[in-house]
Amino acid sequence: MKILPVTDPSFQNYGQILTGYDLKELLETLDKVTPCPEGVDYVPEQAELQALAIEKDLRNNAYGGMPIQIGWCNGHNTKMNCLEYHRDSELNVGTEDFILLLAKREDLKDGVLDADKVAAYYCPKGVMVEVYATTLHYAPCSAKKGQGFKVVIVLPKGTNLAKPEIDVKNAEDEILWAANKWLLAHADSAEAAQGAKVMITGKNPDIADLI
Repeated sequence: MKILPVTDPSFQNYGQILTGYDLKELLETLDKVTPCPEGVDYVPEQAELQALAIEKDLRNNAYGGMPIQIGWCNGHNTKMNCLEYHRDSELNVGTEDFILLLAKREDLKDGVLDADKVAAYYCPKGVMVEVYATTLHYAPCSAKKGQGFKVVIVLPKGTNLAKPEIDVKNAEDEILWAANKWLLAHADSAEAAQGAKVMITGKNPDIADLI
């Protein structure tokens, strides 16, 4: 696996860089009010981030007026473990450089992904990227050995909250893991041990030797 920058033309298959937003207060607040654990923690919505003036800009400009939630994913990580997708795009921006492990839904074969299809992209701190709804993604990875990350996660309101009660109608329903969250697990992951459906084959990608 080669780690490419998000400025590489191939990133356009997975997402885009969003410009024009003043992210200073957002990142300063993220750094001040959230921890950086040894593992990985995710909070769908952080009140201090939600209360910032940029919430209106992201809601009206980036999401065209849809209600949004501003949360975070922080910690230390080098492995893929799982991949997820939503019905909408996700925005990411970090206080430190971070790496995203990504794949495309079009690479699924009968709902299963070969881990060899996973690509790695380096995102510099302060650069906001949109990860398309058609892109499989999960927790960020550290960009430097031993260095943690703090990444803002912006999504439509309610995403990643409690899974709705549904009657399973098709194969996709079987991987619904939370609200607006469809999850493909690798057998090595904690999520698989918790009952997530194993839908990723091959070796679990780990960038530890690449950073």
